[in-house]
Amino acid sequence: MSTIESLQWRYATKKFNDTKFLTEEQLQILKEAFNYTASSYGMQPIQLVVIKNKEIQQQLVAHSYNQQQVVQASHLLVICIQEQLTSKDAEAYFNLVKEIRNTPDSILNPFKEYLMNKINQSSEDELTQWMRNQAYIALGNLMTVAAIEKIDACPMEGFIPEKYDEVLNLQQHNLKSVLVLPVGFRAEDDFMKDLPKVRKNTEDVVLEIY
Repeated sequence: MSTIESLQWRYATKKFNDTKFLTEEQLQILKEAFNYTASSYGMQPIQLVVIKNKEIQQQLVAHSYNQQQVVQASHLLVICIQEQLTSKDAEAYFNLVKEIRNTPDSILNPFKEYLMNKINQSSEDELTQWMRNQAYIALGNLMTVAAIEKIDACPMEGFIPEKYDEVLNLQQHNLKSVLVLPVGFRAEDDFMKDLPKVRKNTEDVVLEIY
């Protein structure tokens, strides 16, 4: 299928086939896609938690407003942000840039100083919102890649983050959950799978200025 055909094929899967599972290759593609997602300044203040444990998935259903996709799915992906972001994270990022690109300090330091100051001067709420924005970018990228790879997914905001954090012990990793993405393969009796996609005409959502 073409890219557009893949996007037409995808939908928010309401019922997964709980007997079909992603291959290791398919899962690796999703993990790599997450890692290569664009992020502001290249900072990557997000992490992906991959769950393939039916007991844990079942436990999380109760904290997902009883949405059964959480346990039916082959894997449950949880997109997290850092619980705290500090200038040390910016310093670590620039150290990585220097290591990979061998960029001299004379070039890195002005941008490094700017970003460290920006983080230090931002409120906790501002930093949290900025990190959440990066999580949504990653979600969109994962959904597109999944569609191209013919992997079904269901993006979810409808869950109780504090409970997920508790069950997954995320605080230990300086993380808190933001978004959930069950992935797998649609069930044949999912009532949504053959319904036409409801979208406005492209001309109604695109403004062209020449």
